[in-house]
Amino acid sequence: MNPRRKYLGMKWIIPLCVVAAPVFAETCPPVKDNSQRIAEIVVELSQARGAGDARVLTQELWEMWTDAPDEIAQAMLDEGMSRRASYDFLGARHVLDRLVEYCPNYAEGYNQRAFANYLSSNFDAALVDLDRTLEIVPNHIAALSGKALTLMGLGRNDEAQIVLRQAVEMNPWLQERSLLTEPVGTDL
Repeated sequence: MNPRRKYLGMKWIIPLCVVAAPVFAETCPPVKDNSQRIAEIVVELSQARGAGDARVLTQELWEMWTDAPDEIAQAMLDEGMSRRASYDFLGARHVLDRLVEYCPNYAEGYNQRAFANYLSSNFDAALVDLDRTLEIVPNHIAALSGKALTLMGLGRNDEAQIVLRQAVEMNPWLQERSLLTEPVGTDL
């Protein structure tokens, strides 16, 4: 190969590597393990005496769930949630796609993408993300509730009732409890 031609090729590769290096070097740090505190809150919720107490505990759960592993992930989560809140479901899904690609072990990325899919009636995609959320955080009450609503959207009401009952057992004050077809305390 002509040495000059080799030099011209390298001339473009080196700057490209320098520009691309930060993208490839960025990896999501490990997700903080809040499982013990979440389990404690779930027990406290199941014993809460009123909606006010349940609201305080639920807020603490949301603070843990939405505390992303780093600033990059937090910015993506915040942007995705903001876009979803402004009814830009496609934009929200695009940002949350990047988040779950960047942090594949961060449950809330999947949960928020599921919510955006649910709101745009893409129930099949929502269900996949909710199942992934629950693989990572099995007692994610909001994901269980979301899964019940998604199953209802798919017309799978018997399954939805089972999942919703699991969520209501963890949080008897859950707003969606009104969707149970039988009172709490009876078997489906």
